[in-house]
Amino acid sequence: MPGTLYLASRSPRRRELLKQIGVKFEALLLRLANPRGPDIDESQGADESCSVYVERTAREKAAFGLNVLRMRSMQYRPVLAADTIVIVDGVVLPKPANAEQAREFMMKLSGRTHEVRTAVALAMEGSLTAAISVSQVTFRTLEESEITRYCGTPEPYDKAGGYAIQGLAAVFIERLEGSYSGVMGLPLYETGQLMSLGGMKVL
Repeated sequence: MPGTLYLASRSPRRRELLKQIGVKFEALLLRLANPRGPDIDESQGADESCSVYVERTAREKAAFGLNVLRMRSMQYRPVLAADTIVIVDGVVLPKPANAEQAREFMMKLSGRTHEVRTAVALAMEGSLTAAISVSQVTFRTLEESEITRYCGTPEPYDKAGGYAIQGLAAVFIERLEGSYSGVMGLPLYETGQLMSLGGMKVL
């Protein structure tokens, strides 16, 4: 039987991916804002590399999730967390704050290959393990008019880098080298490996 765990994520895409492989889970929501501010600082440190940054964030989410279970006196289960970043020229492109920034991101991605890194972490009593999925995504050259139309949709504004591989921007993607599910937000191979190491079988 699939293992039961908590998913420390608000992402509907990560929930869909876990359901895809038949993993039973419950959502464990961490606080993002007021009254006391976010539970996890997801900002990149000034001297922190992209690879260290994404893994640290995933690990901290998973570890804090385990603490949340104790604080809320919830039933113990392993906690799974993930973090995804889009990297262009060594710089992380976050979720765009507005249409102007979304347009800027699309222009940077247009006609180029960029990197998507997703870290997944599993926190259990006495252990915290993580794995990284690294993919290369190539966008075809985009026309200004289609960038404008795309940025007029809701899609860019809650996605790292301003796009989702399973969304409208799929028509922009010329080539993918790596993990489709990793670019989507939860690399299923790495997730399965972590669960197996933790004694939970997916199949």
